[in-house]
Amino acid sequence: MTQAINKRKSPRQERAQATVAFILEASAHILVERGHGALNTNQIAMRAGVSVGSLYQYFPNKEAIMTELIRQKRERMLTGVDMALADTEADLFEAALNAVLEVIIQLHLHWPNLALALDQAEAFLPLNDETIQFKDALKAKIEHLLCRSEFTVSEQTTQDVIAISKGMIEHAGLAGETDEVALRRRVIRAVMGYLSN
Repeated sequence: MTQAINKRKSPRQERAQATVAFILEASAHILVERGHGALNTNQIAMRAGVSVGSLYQYFPNKEAIMTELIRQKRERMLTGVDMALADTEADLFEAALNAVLEVIIQLHLHWPNLALALDQAEAFLPLNDETIQFKDALKAKIEHLLCRSEFTVSEQTTQDVIAISKGMIEHAGLAGETDEVALRRRVIRAVMGYLSN
């Protein structure tokens, strides 16, 4: 089953990279508009403007496509958080928290329904080990951020801060909120209030 969720090959030439990008974008649109049930390789190929044969050169099935979308989303988040932490290394805790939240909020508010659809897909894709690795990596980054504050930090504190932020951001995205600055302020208030107690 593990092989069935992996790409058949990685595109090397510019045209091949564009084809894969079209496939992934088409899949994302179908997931957002019609859900997992409507996602199949024929529909994806049609929406992407490529042949089914071209799609199968890179992906064995729709599960492999969803897996690639999940992996890309996770990679963007971890890379973005790393950059935010590096850019604010000399800043006060609240400014660094704001920078990290900016990265996460942008990823969720850009396509909130896609983020939800991919979270749901994780439940039936064999990604348990990868999911644990991703959560551990994110937790380590948030713990590193929290250690820059004056508050006492524990594993429970880190988990709670992630849960508070994730819940508020996901709810805002699904509610159709678009004001990223206002959302960041609310999440910061909630996190700072929690840490102060």
